[in-house]
Amino acid sequence: MRFDHKVPIKEIATLINAKLVGNTEAFATGINEIHVVENGDLVFVDHPKYYEKCIHSAASYIIINKGTDFPEGKALLIVDEPFEAYLKIVNQYRPFAPSMEAVSATASVGENTVVMPNCFLGNHVKIGKDCIIYPNVTIMDYCQIGNNVVIQSGTVIGSDAFYYNKKTNRDIHYKKMTSCGTVVIDDNVEIGANCTIDRGVTGVTRIGAGTKIDNLVQIGHDTIVGKNCLFASQVGIAGATKIEDEVILWGQVGVNKTLTIGKGAVVYAQSGVPASLEPGKTYFGSPALEAKEKMKELVWINRISEIWEKINQK
Repeated sequence: MRFDHKVPIKEIATLINAKLVGNTEAFATGINEIHVVENGDLVFVDHPKYYEKCIHSAASYIIINKGTDFPEGKALLIVDEPFEAYLKIVNQYRPFAPSMEAVSATASVGENTVVMPNCFLGNHVKIGKDCIIYPNVTIMDYCQIGNNVVIQSGTVIGSDAFYYNKKTNRDIHYKKMTSCGTVVIDDNVEIGANCTIDRGVTGVTRIGAGTKIDNLVQIGHDTIVGKNCLFASQVGIAGATKIEDEVILWGQVGVNKTLTIGKGAVVYAQSGVPASLEPGKTYFGSPALEAKEKMKELVWINRISEIWEKINQK
């Protein structure tokens, strides 16, 4: 999440009641998760397993629950509960702002775009030109839609990430990590009816130009979909996944989180993808394997009873 303006790191430290160590005169430009941080960003870490990764990431300022060594030019903001500090920062600089109008006064719609009845366009939504937004579509705050995009009825763009901080030492084990990211839909995308595309937790969920999505498809937070992909009905993609250009996912394919499906890969219907797939190949099964190998496997499985009978006859 980018702040609307640069914020003095001292102001952040005061807000979250942190001990500030290091570059105390700097300015923060945003707050992000470790996989999307840039120079000038804040990031939080509350587990020793990830200390080194966060401290040596592109982030300039680390909200942490323990003092430790860090590179010159950066700063530590030391607090007891880094996750609670994250929530406080998001609520301060991207507070929840309900919109009670069908189209927010801060939303913008491009030339020749048609928005049909019962649609909701949230705060700071931007829609390009020559789009068709069918009835009962919901586009939540800060989402961006390109040119010549079609969104069919009942689809929700920018719903909150399914993302929780787990701690077993509190009554509520799973505490919601407030979503402050967005969704960007590039030009010439078509999205079917009753789809859901979740916003990034702090970053962007993106659908690349020319991609076509069937009805009843779920795309998780921070997923990056490339250009000219094709997703059939009931595909489900978990969070922080990368789908490269020209990938085809046929009906009811399930894709696990934080993996990559390479350019031009095809995954046949009802397959499960638990790990990254190489580009340019065709896959089938659960777990998904190259289709030719999977078909051979199925042939042998179907012959088990025949082989068993021959063994018993000897």
